[in-house]
Amino acid sequence: MSVRHLIGLADAGGDVIAAMIADALDRKAARRSWPKGRPDADAPLAGHVLAMIFEKNSTRTRVSFDMAMRQLGGSALIMESGSTQLGRGETVADTARVLSRMVDAIMIRTDDHAKIEELAHYAEVPVINGLTDLSHPCQILADLLTVIERGFALPGLQVAWLGDGNNVANSLIEAAGLMKFTVRIGGPAGHEPSAGFIAAAREAGGTVILTPDAREAVRGAQVVVTDTWVSMGQAGGEAHLQAMQPYQVDAELMKLAAPDAVFLHCLPAHRGEEVTEDVIDGPQSAIWDEAENRIHAQKSVLRWAMGQL
Repeated sequence: MSVRHLIGLADAGGDVIAAMIADALDRKAARRSWPKGRPDADAPLAGHVLAMIFEKNSTRTRVSFDMAMRQLGGSALIMESGSTQLGRGETVADTARVLSRMVDAIMIRTDDHAKIEELAHYAEVPVINGLTDLSHPCQILADLLTVIERGFALPGLQVAWLGDGNNVANSLIEAAGLMKFTVRIGGPAGHEPSAGFIAAAREAGGTVILTPDAREAVRGAQVVVTDTWVSMGQAGGEAHLQAMQPYQVDAELMKLAAPDAVFLHCLPAHRGEEVTEDVIDGPQSAIWDEAENRIHAQKSVLRWAMGQL
């Protein structure tokens, strides 16, 4: 069997994503009320080790992948770029070759998407995208899991994205094509998501609508999603923040969504910028379930990468 990398959601495909979500739901239910560090009853990745490479700061990705491996019966080790040879000029190819001899899988969180593609090219073990400047597939898998838990079906789902067309937006659009739902992107001109992701999603059967009108984007939406206006490591500035201001998710905007709509945010949030406190802390917010679901979704990603799904 060829090595299974998850660089983008398309590497798995719609049927596998559905299987991952089903597996995540079952495993989450099976361990309800257990201590968080207790391995699953079958401990399917016992003896397996995940190397986690961090070239960007992280809270949720770091903790969720570590806990995912613990719950699957395996273990994880952290590699910070500043304290490894990768940060001192060792090539990505050489790092991939070495780690392939020492661990069972690699997760990397980095800025340059080309770096993860090179790592996967030379690695003989699975490589998983923990975030790049282009995409964030594991976050969107957790979001889809959260949406299904809230009682929505993915085919035909109506999703609104507000603000910057960043890496998370790109992966959401990719998911729309694979799982056949609609994403309305509300954002200013010049800040659109990747044209390549939009074209691929439309060709695959998803619906992607771009609008500069936040109200049009949100009207009737079952899921409303936003993210920080300035992504980690990117230039911001007052002009950028001013361009984003009309896309703040507040209570008035949420009233235009479906009555049972849920609000998602991958965190960390800047309260009072992209979202107001009454929304993020309100009854429609599912952000804490969404954050926890990073663990459960990534457990299924790891099982798939290891050939178990």
